[in-house]
Amino acid sequence: MRERKDAELAAFAQAGDREAFGELAMRYAASARRVARAVLGNLEDADDAAQDGFLSALRHLGRYDPNRPFGPWLLRIVANAATDRLRRRRVRAADAIPPTLAARDPGPDREADKRALHAALRQGLLGLPERQRVAVVLFDVEGYTHAEIAEVLGIPVGTVRSHVFHARRALRAALAAWKDW
Repeated sequence: MRERKDAELAAFAQAGDREAFGELAMRYAASARRVARAVLGNLEDADDAAQDGFLSALRHLGRYDPNRPFGPWLLRIVANAATDRLRRRRVRAADAIPPTLAARDPGPDREADKRALHAALRQGLLGLPERQRVAVVLFDVEGYTHAEIAEVLGIPVGTVRSHVFHARRALRAALAAWKDW
């Protein structure tokens, strides 16, 4: 039902109805930001990449097949925009979080522990190859199926399964200090 409504909104947007595309953008904004952030690893660049992806999708609405789900089509465009942005930006030196920084036993300040865990998770995600990072975020955070991710990334389903498996294994190792948290 949602895909049909998305397809109708896309058709209206293609006919020039900016409010229809605005509704689609609102519907997929959070997912687009998460996908872009998975590629780029930084929220500010992710916002810009998501916006680039939405603009590109608006310009290329004529290429959208209304018989297919809109979300994966849009998220593939966003992922491509984020990858393009990643290629263009200069490589920045990143300091690894020392293992001594992460508390193994949560202290009284749970909020600080939670922030440290999130930082360790972000660092672990940044350590993954781009395709693995995007695949695991789409699968575990966004809830997409392996088939939908394969469509978004333009790779076989088996490769998606492999990327998710290897990404999870690497993240487990990166977050081993947080096992008992």
